[in-house]
Amino acid sequence: MSADDDARRLQAANPTGWFEDLYAAADAGTASVPWDVPHPQAHLVEWANGLDGTGRSALVVGCGFGRDAEFLASRGFDVTAFDVSPTAIAAVQARHPGSAVSYVVADLLNPPAEWHRAFDLVVENMTVQALPPALHAGAARKVAALTGGTLLVLAVARDEGPEPDGPPWPLTPAEVGAFAADGLTERSIARDNGRWVAEFARQVAMN
Repeated sequence: MSADDDARRLQAANPTGWFEDLYAAADAGTASVPWDVPHPQAHLVEWANGLDGTGRSALVVGCGFGRDAEFLASRGFDVTAFDVSPTAIAAVQARHPGSAVSYVVADLLNPPAEWHRAFDLVVENMTVQALPPALHAGAARKVAALTGGTLLVLAVARDEGPEPDGPPWPLTPAEVGAFAADGLTERSIARDNGRWVAEFARQVAMN
């Protein structure tokens, strides 16, 4: 059974709590996490080329094992990274002892009130697409509300039409556009090799 099969099996049994189920099963050696890879997401690396985060805050949504969070910290950002799974947060802290990143357990659908518009950069990398489609629009609004400056959304792309079997449930053009909420405006939305790379801004994007 593949890592993707593990994810689909656990999601079918627990539609919104399957992240913890998957990480706990992986910790027990009975499942694999599909996104457990050693390098930060390639589109994030390309987007951040030349970016200096010194003096700026960043938030990573659904951080998993921390690949994107550690990358942003290496660019100078003061990074907070969260996951709904306590097992994932314990694992990432064990993998990166002494990390400058603040790893915390939090729920995207009910985030801490003090995070509202609190971060200069928010990175949402394929977390919303792991939720059932009925939750996509609400989750997108939650992500937007965390953004004080720039939001980068990375996701697998699909056209409008019938919902595929998931997880994941790739995002349609309308679902990507839904991140332009809570005062954010679209700066760019590109479709690159089947992936969305979308940037939104509250005021002036980072140079």
